[in-house]
Parts: sequence; structure tokens; C-alpha cells
Amino acid sequence: MKFYGPHTKSRRHMSTVTYRGLVTTNDPEKSLTSGFKRSVGRNNQGRITTRHKGGGNKRLYRDVDFSFNKKDVPAKVLTVEYDPNRSSLISLVSYADGEKRYVLFPKGMNVGDTFVVADKTDIKTGNRMMLRNIPVGTFVYAVELKPQGGAKIARSAGNFVEVIAQDMGYTLLKMPSTEVRKVQDTCFASVGVIAKDEHKLQNYGKAGRSRWKGIRPTVRGTAQNPVDHPYGGGEGRQGRGTRRAKSVYGKPTGKGQKSRRSKKYSNKFIVSRRRVGKK
Repeated sequence: MKFYGPHTKSRRHMSTVTYRGLVTTNDPEKSLTSGFKRSVGRNNQGRITTRHKGGGNKRLYRDVDFSFNKKDVPAKVLTVEYDPNRSSLISLVSYADGEKRYVLFPKGMNVGDTFVVADKTDIKTGNRMMLRNIPVGTFVYAVELKPQGGAKIARSAGNFVEVIAQDMGYTLLKMPSTEVRKVQDTCFASVGVIAKDEHKLQNYGKAGRSRWKGIRPTVRGTAQNPVDHPYGGGEGRQGRGTRRAKSVYGKPTGKGQKSRRSKKYSNKFIVSRRRVGKK
């Protein structure tokens, strides 16, 4: 981490992740990059579905491989690179047959190291295998939810999932949210922890850094008009006036209220619900 001196108001609390010693090149692989149009919180009809998104710096898209469908072919790490589209670092790897791909970069690997994707292989950082062949207590990342469905869980900086049990064709995983969940043991996962775990500790320090990242300002509900938010209106400062916290759409939110659908298809796979509040 790099911390700045209080030379200006915006520098006073600013901190950034130091990439020196981690990132090995600033030039991405041209064949694996492309331009793309960002959704900025809109759906296919142009309507805002996620608030507070828009603007930001132009980005080049890196085609990261989440399927890991090249099995039993060793891959060698060529570079470690910054990706503006995600919090984690990525690495360019070259398979033994000459194909190059981008993959998520785990903590503890270096340029020149190798890994392999197979049904069963050594328990080594970067290696990817079926959950049934991973010992209890191992940290994994880029976990599949369905067989051959591609990596869906634990893909951001510093994240990992812990294997805590094997039971009747299912593997019990402790998620980053503290939820315990069952996943079919034929799903694949990579051994290790995603690099750049300092990401969550950085302080933007000024509003401008949020705008660079495409994050627009958030206005407090109590400062809005009654037509715009359930907490809006009133002369001067007002309490929210409702018993339970709710969002701008009137749905329950925060303070440990359950917002998950009672009939969601995946409820049967949850062994223990996540803890709310401070972990």
C-alpha cells in the first residue's frame, strides 16, 4: 500500500495499491483484447437498472478465461498484468500446445511457474481440479456452481472459499460472505487465494477517483423529495419515519433484514445463512 502525505485536502487520507514488484508489463496481449461498450447501469432498453453508474475512463477489454476447458495441458505464467475491468490481477499464460490465455492471478505464484487443469492433480497453488479431490481445509478460488459452468465464485481481489466437508456427492464450501453452501463435487476449483488482498484497504480520498471508475454520486434518501424516496420530505432534518429500513424501491434493506426470495431455486443448497453486520 502507498499512503500519501496531507499536502492537499484530497491527499490527506488517500491510499493506493502498489503495483511495483507485482505487475510485470503494461502492454496487454493484443490478440486477447478488444474494445467494448459499457452498460453503465442500463439494460437493453436503455433504462437505468443499477443506480450511480456512468462515465469513467475508457477501458480495453481483456478476454479472461473462466471456463478452464483445456485439461491435462500444462500452462506457464508469462506475465502479471493490471486489468481495469476487475479488482484482481490477471496473468497471461502459455499452454504447452502454444495457445495463450488470460487467467486470474493467485497469491504466491510468479512468472515462470506452471499449473495444470485436471480431474485430479497435485494440491499446489494455481492447479485446478474437481472439488471431490481437494482436501478439507484447503482455500480455493474461481469455483464453479454447476459442472462445466465456468468459474462463478471467489473471483475478486483477495477472495477465497474454504472447503469444509465432503458429503454424499456434494462439497460444503464456506463462502467469503460466511455462508456455507453445498456444491456438486464434480465442479472444478483452483487451489489458492486471489492476489492483491490490499484492494479492500485502499481509500479513494476524493470524489474524482470514484468518477474515474464510473461511480456516480449517491444522494441520501432523507435529503430527497417524498416523490423520489420513502425517507424524503419534511422541514429540516427528519428521521426516516418508518419502522424498518427500506430502499428507494420500498424493499427491505440493511440491519439484518432478509431480502432473499423465499422460493429461490438455490435455497436447498444453503446449509448455513451468512452472518449479517460486521464479520
